[in-house]
Amino acid sequence: MGAPFVLPSSLFGASAPSNRIAMGCIGVGRMGMGDLRDIMGRQGVQVVAVCDVDSNRLANAKRTVETQYAKGKASGGYKGCAAYGDFRELIARADIDAVQIVTPDHWHAIPAIEAARAGKDLFVQKPLTYSIQEGRILSDTIRRYGRVLQVGSQHRSNNRIRFGCELVRNGRIGKLHTVKVSLPTDPPGPVRPATPPPKELNYSTWLGPAPWADYIEDRVHPQKGLDRPGWLRVTDYCLGMITGWGAHYIDIAQWGMGTELTGPVEIEGRATYPTEGVWDVHGAFHIEYTYANGLKLICEDAKSDQLGIRFEGSEGWVFVDPSRVDAQPKSLLASAIGAGEIHLCESRHHKQNFLDSVRSRRDPIAPVEVAHRSCSVCILGHIAMKTGRKLKWDPQQERFPDDDAANRMLSRPAREPWNV
Repeated sequence: MGAPFVLPSSLFGASAPSNRIAMGCIGVGRMGMGDLRDIMGRQGVQVVAVCDVDSNRLANAKRTVETQYAKGKASGGYKGCAAYGDFRELIARADIDAVQIVTPDHWHAIPAIEAARAGKDLFVQKPLTYSIQEGRILSDTIRRYGRVLQVGSQHRSNNRIRFGCELVRNGRIGKLHTVKVSLPTDPPGPVRPATPPPKELNYSTWLGPAPWADYIEDRVHPQKGLDRPGWLRVTDYCLGMITGWGAHYIDIAQWGMGTELTGPVEIEGRATYPTEGVWDVHGAFHIEYTYANGLKLICEDAKSDQLGIRFEGSEGWVFVDPSRVDAQPKSLLASAIGAGEIHLCESRHHKQNFLDSVRSRRDPIAPVEVAHRSCSVCILGHIAMKTGRKLKWDPQQERFPDDDAANRMLSRPAREPWNV
């Protein structure tokens, strides 16, 4: 009875059963598998379920999870990852704490809203939602149910970008007047015939709330020789680079401008569009946003070596992209942000920041309302390009004053039963 009683170390710390975050992953394709492996590499989290409408991808994800966790078992085996073809079955599990959603853009809102209502915290890949209406409903739902949501705007977890935005927010380039966001574009695609969908794909569910369309490989999967799936270039599922990369770069522009919880009051845009083929998102484009304080945000296409965000002020400029920060005068690059100045939220790892927020219940670095506002700016640009005329926007009411045609583009009819 006097002998020391030793408890295993696994009962304490971040990996203890009481601290472990049980995770379900919805969408395990190209990007989804990368995010799955990333989250599995974080301490104190365990993936217990995966979901996909493609049975081959689903089986691969389940095998990947169980192979990884088997390495830590004395027996060398592990069979604790469930696989679902319907996201509702995964969300219904009471033992799942958080859900990761890495699906095509038109499939972000519905599972995210349902997961929040079921008491789950969420990591959702960018852009947050397909429409502004979906974003407002999702943000309100997260707040109503007291959940944590981190959007995959990982550039906020980049130290160079944060420093560049801090220089701007602290007035190091004088009075900020113009921000220029440069994005790539998508090419038009070939004209191909419809074919039967592959047996492993539940194509009707893949379409979900989007309009019915015959299966064409380029509509869903990557074209041979390209790593980007076709759905990224089809307006029914994604709005093109304005939300694809814009969700990253316009988000950073909003961060540096200090307009994270609002938006522009005027938008004017133009773009070229393909005239044939299933790929129909915008090509070359130019959008000008005007904010209530007079700030101009100009977003347009550029060559690959010019992509990024440039903040222009009365006394200089700052340029940021994921790989570098530049400035004029150059002395800004050696300056330090003082104790009494604005210090933006710091994150060393985007997924870890999410997990830390799940445990602390504090907002992550890219919370839902901020993500909704950044996504809204992107979608407003899309609407301006489609209408081809100057639009006025009320960022408080999130409506176009006296413009019924533009207001109809804030949402879209959904194919039953997939309504938000």
